[in-house]
Amino acid sequence: MPSSKIAVRPLHSAYHFLVAILGAVLYGFPSRKIRVIGVTGTKGKTSTTEMISAIFDASGESTALINSIRIKIAERSEKNPVGRSMPGRFFLQKFLRDAVHRGCSVAIIEMTSEGARQHRHRGIAMDALIFLNLAPEHIESHGSYEAYSDAKYALGLALVRSSKRPRIIVANADDKESTRYLELPVESRLPFSLSHTVPYTSDAEGGSFTFKGTRIDIRQPGEFSLKNALAAATVASACGVSGDAIAKGLAQVVRIPGRAESIDEGQDFTVVVDYAHTPDSLLALCSAYGSKRKICILGSAGGGRDTWKRPVMGKTAEDNCETVILTNDDPYDEDPRKIVDEIRAGMLRSPEIILDRREAIRHGISLSQKGDVLLITGKGVDPIIGKGGVKIAWNDVDVAREELKKRAQRQV
Repeated sequence: MPSSKIAVRPLHSAYHFLVAILGAVLYGFPSRKIRVIGVTGTKGKTSTTEMISAIFDASGESTALINSIRIKIAERSEKNPVGRSMPGRFFLQKFLRDAVHRGCSVAIIEMTSEGARQHRHRGIAMDALIFLNLAPEHIESHGSYEAYSDAKYALGLALVRSSKRPRIIVANADDKESTRYLELPVESRLPFSLSHTVPYTSDAEGGSFTFKGTRIDIRQPGEFSLKNALAAATVASACGVSGDAIAKGLAQVVRIPGRAESIDEGQDFTVVVDYAHTPDSLLALCSAYGSKRKICILGSAGGGRDTWKRPVMGKTAEDNCETVILTNDDPYDEDPRKIVDEIRAGMLRSPEIILDRREAIRHGISLSQKGDVLLITGKGVDPIIGKGGVKIAWNDVDVAREELKKRAQRQV
């Protein structure tokens, strides 16, 4: 690595650290005046933050929420303007200050490794942190899996430094990385695992489990949704929320935009939009729909990062879906065709390739028959990011609805 880059990285780190601390000072350390719950992990962060918010709302508390989809403060909710769950340049501190001023008692923050690497968690006094899971991701950005893991763990160390009491860590006991989180020197260390809730049920319509004697029903598909709900229930219970409020809140979570979101325009097959961006999350999504015939529209491999996973994503889709349509995702400065070719390298059969994402969705709909499941993966409701980081307005949910309506009109 050139010596200039070695010299610049510490300077960037120091800059981000100082900006974060300055923001906390300028806004009067608002996290000290509100309960703060952080959620981190490779998969499930957004869904879990939405579930936690719904639980506390059901308990009668006023909540603030920031994740990659939206920003909510009390009754006001708006789309996240930057699409990042941990924006910099004082954004988080202003969010917390506004939450305090609006009378919120709980703030739920989706926390990322990239945000931690840039010290955006500094100056935020957490009451609780949830660790969901860790899978290889952002390796080029962090330099190695170990560096990525350490960036996540920095959030746990931030919990240890928090002045709040009691400090609560909730960690997925089924993930091998949970051990060091559950060894953090805080007052409350709570593992969670679906194995603790046996018997539980899970299918394409939702699922149920028993938590501390209370039956919990959710309306999101797959075991991964149950795990997210269990994490949310565990932290809420540790914060004093009753089982009835937990059950009520989780039952009210009907739609999480772009996260295993079912699109219904009267068609006789299932259409699901999901952010699935790792092999594990793609497999979990496919598994949620059992033996049904599945068609997968697959991009899920953004340019300039995590090139290792491209053939693995292709193989995972091929192994679990009858038809795979490869398409464009977030190419950044890479050639979209090159990305698709690297995904295809992991496949034995020849997939269909349609780089125009709308056309790929339209074609997937045209192939779908009664009882099928069409999985539209990789983007959710996020914009497409092209050359130079330019964002192109996009929403898989909206496009799927538009194309389903056109199909219905053609059939009249």
